[in-house]
Amino acid sequence: MRAEAPAEFTVLPWPSSAGGGSDLDTELGPVQENWSGPLLRCGALLGITVICVAVLRRYIGGGVCHCSSRLDGRTVLITGANSGIGKETARDLAGRGARVVMACRDLTRAEQAAEEIRRGTGNGNVVIRHLDLASVYSVRQFAKDFVDSEDRLDVLINNAGVMMCPKWLTEDGFETQLAVNHLGHFLLTNMLLPMLKSSAPSRVVNVSSIAHHGGRIDFDDLFFSRKPYSPLDSYRQSKLANILFTRELAHRVKGSGVSSFSVHPGIIRTELVRHVMDWFPPLRLILKVPGLLLLKSPWQGSQTTVFCAVTPGLEQRSGSYFSDCAEKDASPEGRDDDVARRLWEESARLVGLKDTC
Repeated sequence: MRAEAPAEFTVLPWPSSAGGGSDLDTELGPVQENWSGPLLRCGALLGITVICVAVLRRYIGGGVCHCSSRLDGRTVLITGANSGIGKETARDLAGRGARVVMACRDLTRAEQAAEEIRRGTGNGNVVIRHLDLASVYSVRQFAKDFVDSEDRLDVLINNAGVMMCPKWLTEDGFETQLAVNHLGHFLLTNMLLPMLKSSAPSRVVNVSSIAHHGGRIDFDDLFFSRKPYSPLDSYRQSKLANILFTRELAHRVKGSGVSSFSVHPGIIRTELVRHVMDWFPPLRLILKVPGLLLLKSPWQGSQTTVFCAVTPGLEQRSGSYFSDCAEKDASPEGRDDDVARRLWEESARLVGLKDTC
């Protein structure tokens, strides 16, 4: 019995439309057209958004110190250097070869920060010392020990501060914001002035804030003993005091080789705003994500301080106010020489400083 031959199969062409395209192409065409437009628009919008965010971040980041000056053989003292812009300032100056003395209240955190800086920069000449700016005794003891143990002081950076805290009084009876932000640094600077002069040319950099705009020095009630306490008004007063102190210091040490500068570092993502968050907890969540976009990083915030500490040729601008690595105009209150002189005299009386420059 003979097997039947296998049946032959004919391959027919895919049915097509009159224009040569398949029915499937005809069906998919409108779908592709409907999707391609929105996708292109979304892609363009995303690209523009990324570019805008990058431009905004660069603008918010502000000025950058491009000076490459070395500080080998020089000594820098930075208050509040265990975190935030103080830590970044210490890191930068240690990277330039300076001996960096980190004056901090919390020695545990200070040592952790110092060790990180030593490892990161390869500079083992980074040391910590205890300093509580809220205590006149602590400031005096620190200054005495510093003078006894150090050979020179080329740059003093008064960086430490508190921001809009509740009404607290120090052991000396001073309102905390004015005590820490101004009086402690005023006393420290004056006690170290002889060393700054002997190390000239030398510099004092006071970290202030744009918040000094709107501030006023109330000589009749500096510590809010009579009027209701306002954390914001107190903070503004203390930052204005930084500006006026810088101005009067420049006037008093003119010709000595010591220069003084005040700086606004910008609005920074640091622990300094913790008291503001405590008043209004939802603000912590609201600002968490936008803050990454709209606030400066600690490194960016340190740039103007570094600029004033290392840039050659700034001596002729002693007493000036800087922001984003450029000289700016302080508020009219910050340019009042009569108030600056009166504040100096009152500050000296409060901290018991009889011999000033």
